[in-house]
Amino acid sequence: MTRLELQERLVALREQLDQKPPLSGPERENLQQLMVRIEAEIQLENALQDTNLVDGVKLAVERFEVSHPAVAGTLRNIMLTLGNMGI
Repeated sequence: MTRLELQERLVALREQLDQKPPLSGPERENLQQLMVRIEAEIQLENALQDTNLVDGVKLAVERFEVSHPAVAGTLRNIMLTLGNMGI
Protein backbone atom coordinates (compact mmCIF):
# COMPACT_ATOMS: atom_id res chain seq x y z
CA MET A 1 0.00 0.00 0.00
CA THR A 2 1.13 3.50 -0.69
CA ARG A 3 0.75 6.74 1.16
CA LEU A 4 -1.72 7.82 -1.52
CA GLU A 5 -3.90 4.78 -0.81
CA LEU A 6 -3.79 5.56 2.89
CA GLN A 7 -4.81 9.13 2.17
CA GLU A 8 -7.71 7.86 0.06
CA ARG A 9 -8.86 5.68 2.95
CA LEU A 10 -8.72 8.66 5.28
CA VAL A 11 -10.88 10.59 2.81
CA ALA A 12 -13.37 7.69 2.86
CA LEU A 13 -13.44 7.79 6.66
CA ARG A 14 -14.01 11.56 6.64
CA GLU A 15 -16.89 11.07 4.19
CA GLN A 16 -18.43 8.48 6.49
CA LEU A 17 -18.14 10.86 9.43
CA ASP A 18 -19.66 13.66 7.36
CA GLN A 19 -22.77 11.50 6.99
CA LYS A 20 -23.26 12.10 10.71
CA PRO A 21 -23.35 8.59 12.12
CA PRO A 22 -24.68 8.65 15.68
CA LEU A 23 -21.36 9.14 17.45
CA SER A 24 -20.95 10.84 20.78
CA GLY A 25 -18.89 14.01 20.95
CA PRO A 26 -15.92 12.22 22.55
CA GLU A 27 -16.07 9.40 19.98
CA ARG A 28 -16.06 11.85 17.09
CA GLU A 29 -13.23 13.88 18.67
CA ASN A 30 -11.20 10.70 19.25
CA LEU A 31 -11.54 9.68 15.59
CA GLN A 32 -10.62 13.17 14.41
CA GLN A 33 -7.50 13.20 16.59
CA LEU A 34 -6.56 9.76 15.28
CA MET A 35 -6.96 10.96 11.69
CA VAL A 36 -4.75 13.98 12.40
CA ARG A 37 -2.04 11.66 13.75
CA ILE A 38 -2.31 9.41 10.70
CA GLU A 39 -2.08 12.41 8.37
CA ALA A 40 1.01 13.58 10.25
CA GLU A 41 2.61 10.19 9.61
CA ILE A 42 1.76 10.45 5.92
CA GLN A 43 3.55 13.80 5.76
CA LEU A 44 6.79 12.43 7.17
CA GLU A 45 9.14 11.15 4.51
CA ASN A 46 11.10 9.01 6.93
CA ALA A 47 8.31 8.07 9.28
CA LEU A 48 9.43 6.43 12.45
CA GLN A 49 7.44 3.47 13.62
CA ASP A 50 4.75 4.71 15.99
CA THR A 51 3.18 1.75 17.74
CA ASN A 52 0.91 4.10 19.69
CA LEU A 53 -0.68 5.17 16.41
CA VAL A 54 -1.40 1.58 15.37
CA ASP A 55 -2.65 0.80 18.88
CA GLY A 56 -4.96 3.79 18.69
CA VAL A 57 -6.40 2.59 15.39
CA LYS A 58 -6.88 -0.93 16.84
CA LEU A 59 -8.72 0.49 19.83
CA ALA A 60 -10.95 2.55 17.56
CA VAL A 61 -11.75 -0.55 15.48
CA GLU A 62 -12.76 -2.42 18.62
CA ARG A 63 -14.81 0.52 19.88
CA PHE A 64 -16.81 0.93 16.66
CA GLU A 65 -17.00 -2.70 15.52
CA VAL A 66 -20.56 -3.29 16.72
CA SER A 67 -22.10 0.18 16.71
CA HIS A 68 -20.56 1.50 13.46
CA PRO A 69 -19.29 -1.41 11.34
CA ALA A 70 -18.62 0.73 8.24
CA VAL A 71 -16.40 3.09 10.24
CA ALA A 72 -14.67 0.09 11.84
CA GLY A 73 -14.07 -1.45 8.41
CA THR A 74 -12.46 1.71 7.10
CA LEU A 75 -10.31 1.95 10.22
CA ARG A 76 -9.30 -1.68 9.74
CA ASN A 77 -8.19 -0.88 6.18
CA ILE A 78 -6.19 2.07 7.50
CA MET A 79 -4.54 -0.18 10.08
CA LEU A 80 -3.58 -2.70 7.37
CA THR A 81 -2.19 0.07 5.20
CA LEU A 82 -0.11 1.44 8.06
CA GLY A 83 1.26 -2.06 8.65
CA ASN A 84 2.11 -2.49 4.98
CA MET A 85 3.92 0.84 5.07
CA GLY A 86 5.98 -0.31 8.01
CA ILE A 87 4.37 2.07 10.47
